[in-house]
Amino acid sequence: MRLIFFLIWYFAFIGIASAQDDFFAKRYFEDGAFEKALVFYEKLVKNDAIKSEYAENLVACYQQLERYTEAEEFLATKIQQPRANPIYFIELGYNYTLQGATEKANEYYDKAIAKINNNPNYGYGIGLRFQKYALLDYAIKAFKKAMELNPKLDYNYQLARIYGEQGNMDQMFRAYLKLIIEGKSSLSNVLRNFDDFISVDSEDENNQKLKTILLQNAQKQPNLIWNQLLSWLFSKQKQYDKAFRQEKAIYKRMDGASVQRLENLGRIVLAESEDELAKDIYEYIISVSNDEITLLNAQLNLIDIQLLTTTKNQLEIVQKKYEELLETYGYKSQTLQLQVAYANFLTFKKDQPNQAITVLKNSLKLPLNVRGKAFIKLALGDILVYNQKFNEALIYFSQIQKGLKNDILSQNARFKVAQTSFYKGDFDWSLTQLKVLRSSTSQLIANDAMQLSLLIADNSLEDSTQTALKKYARADLLAYQNKTAMAIEVLNDILKNHKGEKIEDEALLKQATLLSAQKNYEKAIFNYKKIIEFYASDLLADDALFQLAELYRTKLDEPEKAKAAYEKIIYNYQDSYYFPQARKYFRMLRGDAVN
Repeated sequence: MRLIFFLIWYFAFIGIASAQDDFFAKRYFEDGAFEKALVFYEKLVKNDAIKSEYAENLVACYQQLERYTEAEEFLATKIQQPRANPIYFIELGYNYTLQGATEKANEYYDKAIAKINNNPNYGYGIGLRFQKYALLDYAIKAFKKAMELNPKLDYNYQLARIYGEQGNMDQMFRAYLKLIIEGKSSLSNVLRNFDDFISVDSEDENNQKLKTILLQNAQKQPNLIWNQLLSWLFSKQKQYDKAFRQEKAIYKRMDGASVQRLENLGRIVLAESEDELAKDIYEYIISVSNDEITLLNAQLNLIDIQLLTTTKNQLEIVQKKYEELLETYGYKSQTLQLQVAYANFLTFKKDQPNQAITVLKNSLKLPLNVRGKAFIKLALGDILVYNQKFNEALIYFSQIQKGLKNDILSQNARFKVAQTSFYKGDFDWSLTQLKVLRSSTSQLIANDAMQLSLLIADNSLEDSTQTALKKYARADLLAYQNKTAMAIEVLNDILKNHKGEKIEDEALLKQATLLSAQKNYEKAIFNYKKIIEFYASDLLADDALFQLAELYRTKLDEPEKAKAAYEKIIYNYQDSYYFPQARKYFRMLRGDAVN
């Protein structure tokens, strides 16, 4: 019995010791302390000669320390073992490569390839190991040989990736397209891989190659997949008119066609401010669809496009369109988007909030589910805030929170409670709500909550009366009510009478945004530059830089100035919320392929 207990204790002790050695070996190896890692890996290999990870890391330590002879001796014993793992031939070859002995290295690489004859399944591991060492021609040879010997094996996906690494775009594109046609890879998966090589520039060599291959395939073998890929390519190149032509061809040829792809393109085009083309897309959807909701959404989008250029004198024409839609589609639970759109039009375009409130209160009488009611209450609350009926708005927002806990609508409602309390001047309650939202699942809500909470906190410490903060809240409400000129004047008052206070950069940024909306770009740029120059280390510097860059890129057509502003965010504000977008647009303006 004592012997049994001793053996149990002994093996447990050995296991613990081995685990500790493994831990320290990996840690030293990852830290680049190869001398120390080597001591542990020599011990681990001695105690466990089967585990390949220990052997490979031991060899890597030898090579990092330029002890090539010891690595060679160790690997020589490995390849002499019965049923030796073929990757050790590659490792030995690579050991010679590191010493500049190319011919000797190639000898062992060829031996590894030859092992595939014994078992085609070796091809995968051998191909990956060659790929690891950037021996791409050998990797291709390994994968192809394995597939020749066993046609059931399919390494075309690996080959496609290697062609991309080699810069062999023609073969890469053809390999990925073959995978799609044969049903061995999804369209979305292939497009993710294409993203790394396709840019916004339609004249880019890669773009041209892909376009040529797609058109060739479309001529030889008519298939909707070529239209879908061409539509994707044209969209990447922002040639939305050409993408639209492809989408129309897809719709006409597809059995049981859906207009969803056309709707998606319409949203993209509208977001890119290509209003005329967006209008064409939605008019086409109306001409081909019989679905009531699809038709309604398309007509609402057409009204949104019309409102972009509608003057105050033309608002009656738009109102008549809304009323005709209401007469056609009616007040029912399936047309809530129409009711909300009409209420928002009455409020934010015609300044008739009371009529809008009546519309939405009637909507609440419809038989709605919880989310339907929340959707209406959120819109109704916004309009009540516009009308400065803050307490009633807070009741609706709070009801949404109770009815849909932990839902994104609930988080949105909580932010609106905070924002409404801010407009009221109830800064303490606003802060209480914002603290919860700073961990919101929506990054946009979390970011907005952080900005507003910092605004309140920073400007409450140095001014116990919160005079400047109250003025700012009034300016913010006026901006929300589309009373832009009045909001700018209140912000001017802050900049004049509260110079040097913490709120100055906030006022400059808010005013710049409003000036930009008025197309007073020169004054907006002055404000942005003032923030960047005098508040470079404060929280709003990256906001100012990004908005300035966007102004140069989207409104003033000055790409070099936009690129310079994006670059400052990339190098000086890497923790910024805007960093990913800044990097994307910077690379796009530089002419890089952009994901």
